[in-house]
Amino acid sequence: MFNKQEDKKSVADMVSSSNVISKETLIKGDIKAQGNIRIEGKVEGTLDSQNKIVIGDSALVIGNVRAEEAEISGRIEGEIHCTGVLFLKKTAVIEGNIYTQKLVVENGAVFNGKCQMGEAIAKPLNGKVKREASEKELISG
Repeated sequence: MFNKQEDKKSVADMVSSSNVISKETLIKGDIKAQGNIRIEGKVEGTLDSQNKIVIGDSALVIGNVRAEEAEISGRIEGEIHCTGVLFLKKTAVIEGNIYTQKLVVENGAVFNGKCQMGEAIAKPLNGKVKREASEKELISG
């Protein structure tokens, strides 16, 4: 009844899709997506993507951000969890803690909070991003 090739294609399309919140848009609530998320407006809630999140120059996010990769140019008031690379562009303003495997910061970016980096820190645990590695994991890791 279902073609496996069509199933694979629809999953690939879903993962490579982009969800855009435009400049004039305000969303109050959580956004969870398999594909990419781009925010140019305002979001009050959690952003959660299995791929990439882009926060544009004009964007304001009041809530936590979770993604494999993120590129921030706007303002975030909350925690950022990246299992891959986090890019803070020169116009980025972060008010909150960062947990990531790798961090790239352009000259001019503002960050107020603590930052924890490394594979054990950013590794997902049961569908959620792990906040801290235990002492045992750091020694055996």
